[in-house]
Amino acid sequence: MIVTPLDSAILDSKEQYVFYHEMVDFALKELLVAVQQKQILNQQEILLFKQYSDLLLYSIEAMRIKYMYDDEENMKVDLTDSGFPNYLEFRYLFNDLELREEYLGKLTDVETLKKEFLNTLLHKKEPISKRKLFQAASIVYYASAKKEYIFNRFVQGKILEAPENAVAKYMVSWSFYDVSHNRPFICYMYFDYDGSNPQKEKDEIYTTLKTVADRAMNLDTMAYGIDKRLSNVFPKLIKRIDLGPIHSVFAKDENKVTHAILEGIAGKTIPLNSYAISLKMDELQSQSEFKEGSFFSKQTFQKWDTVFNQRYVFAPHRIIQLLYSKTPEIMNKLAKAPIQISELK
Repeated sequence: MIVTPLDSAILDSKEQYVFYHEMVDFALKELLVAVQQKQILNQQEILLFKQYSDLLLYSIEAMRIKYMYDDEENMKVDLTDSGFPNYLEFRYLFNDLELREEYLGKLTDVETLKKEFLNTLLHKKEPISKRKLFQAASIVYYASAKKEYIFNRFVQGKILEAPENAVAKYMVSWSFYDVSHNRPFICYMYFDYDGSNPQKEKDEIYTTLKTVADRAMNLDTMAYGIDKRLSNVFPKLIKRIDLGPIHSVFAKDENKVTHAILEGIAGKTIPLNSYAISLKMDELQSQSEFKEGSFFSKQTFQKWDTVFNQRYVFAPHRIIQLLYSKTPEIMNKLAKAPIQISELK
């Protein structure tokens, strides 16, 4: 049984962390496959979705190695409407790897550690101490983890030509880890450009996105902020994916889907490894344009439509049945029927 306080919590044992990492890794990989199969996004969006998800998976794996044999520190998990590690854990990874060379210089030489392990196992016939195992895990962590692959609080994608038949000529993507929700978000913007090549203003575009579109907010507020700051960029469609929460035994919130799963686990009608993932997608499209300003400095702005909200739930078959029984009001309002993914064995 896992008993933890609300918000960022430390789990009770290393075994629970092993279980947690296995579940999150499995759930995100299942989600990736399902999003592609059900064509919730177009091919280019799916490719970018996978790239951002790979950074997330890489970071969570780095956390697993970092804390594997560390008895003094534990990774903090956000239990309220998230299921992901607390955002500070990503910052700690990034800070660690900034000092990677310095740490590697202080760690025991690999060959020396190997000889010590062999001597302990073969000659002394004793298990390896936790301290030595932590040394080995630290070597793997600092030697293999790379700072550029860590999911930072804001991750910028490149400006690309939009797919054929898109609403605009260009597209750009970005992702952020929202501090208040402790969940990752992935965004796409399709836009036209007043000029021959938007790459000429890519620095300004990237700075604007990082300044005004780096956190969860009303989508029309985000769109207006981008539109106002970039006079030569005409946004035509913005999509934002809210990835999560992951509903499982590692959640303690008032979310109805989470509550149904926790009740089922407590009543032993579903197993401890049961899970579901929510995914929300908000879209905002330009209806038309209007000009504002003085005669000599008019700027073109977008007149936006209302935000289009879609919600999806991904879960194994048994959990889908449970959710239809316990939360029909949620299941019947989804953009698609609940999407089946595999059970965690």
